[in-house]
Formats: sequence, structure tokens, C-alpha cells
Amino acid sequence: MTQRFGIIGAGMIARIHAEAIALMQDCELVGVMDNGRGTGTQIAPDSDTTGADDIDVFVSRDDIDIVTISTPSGTHADIAVKAARAGKHVICEKPLDVTLDRIDDMIDACASAGVSLGGVFNTRFTPGAQALKRAVDAGRFGRLTFGQAFGPWWRDQEYYDSSQWKGTWALDGGGALMNQGIHSIDLLQWLMGSPVRRLSGHIATLAHDGIEVEDTGSASLEFANGALGIIACTTSMWPGHFRTITLAGTDGTATLADGNLLTWEFRKELPEDAELREQLGGLPGAGVGASDPAAGVDALGHQAVFEDFVAALKAGRQPDIDGVESRKAVEIILAVYESARRNGASVELPG
Repeated sequence: MTQRFGIIGAGMIARIHAEAIALMQDCELVGVMDNGRGTGTQIAPDSDTTGADDIDVFVSRDDIDIVTISTPSGTHADIAVKAARAGKHVICEKPLDVTLDRIDDMIDACASAGVSLGGVFNTRFTPGAQALKRAVDAGRFGRLTFGQAFGPWWRDQEYYDSSQWKGTWALDGGGALMNQGIHSIDLLQWLMGSPVRRLSGHIATLAHDGIEVEDTGSASLEFANGALGIIACTTSMWPGHFRTITLAGTDGTATLADGNLLTWEFRKELPEDAELREQLGGLPGAGVGASDPAAGVDALGHQAVFEDFVAALKAGRQPDIDGVESRKAVEIILAVYESARRNGASVELPG
């Protein structure tokens, strides 16, 4: 059975959604909602634009099974709840929304309507991230003792000046942590396999004018398994460099640099390690998105997220990155903001 998609939002990421859907078997893009700007027909010239300026009309269309949401972050919950009540499955860009209450509204609405909710954390599906996850699950690190997420990115002033919603608490939900760093933070918490129990954080706006949110953020972490960690993500570090995720333990250390394995060392070498270092080792090129939001963005990661979502529907299971899973990175980021408001005081996370 063909799964019919409608995209809500018509910016840069919507184009990636359209490309990902086009790469999938038994999936079809049937409409793009663009608030009447006309850009939806540019993204998908052959799609039906009925309801493209009316959310209620769009989500009520009988020819749409799944909606993907690519609008400003602070609008996600309202759209998702409407879509769920109309019986549509929902895939939402990161972050699911900008507060936990709004995210919980999304989760509850989808559960009540009997539809699925998925988030977009496409970096989990890179070969390097998958290799790290397999190593963690196999216990190759021994006791995990440390994890670090470092996103030394740059955005020029024009990036913020070009949009009324970027850099605002209401619609962006935060800055370098919530918008740019969230993928790194999600990867760290997912790969560590243990929730963050306590953190202390600081944020600052150091390199940009006229924005409400941080362009520089850092936090020290304590995980439930006893490991310690660090988050540092910015849009203030010119010229911007590749992101790194480091995991370390009593039997191994590995560093993921964008999609490459910068370090891959374990006390017990396995035959496949040399092949992994050959295929994925070394320094990456220019950091994906490090200084240009559109640089290096392709549809393959989104395709993997969407394909898992569709496979989950067919199998009657939850997608790997469901609403509950997508909530975790936002919870960590909001705890950093709370700690920063309290001058770096320690914040306990529930669970």
C-alpha cells in the first residue's frame, strides 16, 4: 500500500523532506502546505496544493496518510495536535516543540487518536553513529566513564537577521543548544544508553546582536550509570568546524567527527575494526552545517528516518525515534537553560 505524505512548511528542510519521500518505495508526496506563499508548488510541482494556506483543510484531506512538519519549532505542537485529531500520522522536525508541556500534548494527542508520532534525528542513522551504538550495546567500552558532545559552529549575523523567528525564545525555543546542538545532544544521550541524572550549565550571547537566545552554551553532566560528560555547542566560533561525539570507558575510546570515526580504539581489537577505520576513519571535510545551514545537507538521513517510520506502521510498532525518544534531548537542553537561569546551579532531571 502506498503511503501518501503531506508536508507542512515550505522552507529549506521541506525540500529535504520532499527529496527523501521521492527516494522511498511505495511512498508519494501529494501536497505541501505553504501558508499561501506559493513555494509549495516549487518544492513539489506535481502535488495537489489544496488547503495549502489552511491547516484545518490540509490535515483533513483524505489523500494524506502522514504529515511531516517543518515549520518554526514553537508551532509544532499546535500543528501536530490538529493533524492527530484528523487521523494523520505525524513526523516532526527537531525539536518536537520548545517546552515539555507542548511536547507532552503532542504525544498525548497522537496516542488518543491512535496515530504514530515520530521525530527527526537523522544523524543517528549515519554508519559511524550506528557503529558506535553497536559497540556500546556489545559492551566494548567496558564501563562507560565519559561522554562529550562538541559542536563548534558559526552563524553570521545575516542568519538571524533574515528571519523573524530565528533567535527567539517563543519560536526557536533557544539558540545554539536547541536549534543547532540538539542533534549532538541527542546522539550523546542515545549512545551513552543511560539518562542524564544531573547537570550544571551556562549560556551566553557573545557574537550576535538582536537575538534573545544563546549563541554559546555548555554544561557538565552526570549520567545515571555514574559516567560524567560535557556538552558545548555554539554558533559563535568562526569559521565553524565539524561536530564531535566522544565516548570513553575502561576498555575503549571512540570519537565520531560528523560522519567519520576520528578515534576507534578498544582494548580487545576485533577483525572488523581495521575495516571500519579504513572506511570511516580520518578527518572529515568541511563540517556539515558548521557555518552554512544548507551545506552538506542531503536527504539520505531523512530517508532513513521516514523509512523506519513507515516500516513501523506496517509492523504495528512504534518508530525507533518516537515522541518519547524525541523528547529526551529537549529535556536535557531545557535543564541547561534552567541551570543557567540559576547561575549554574545543579539541576536534577526526573527519572
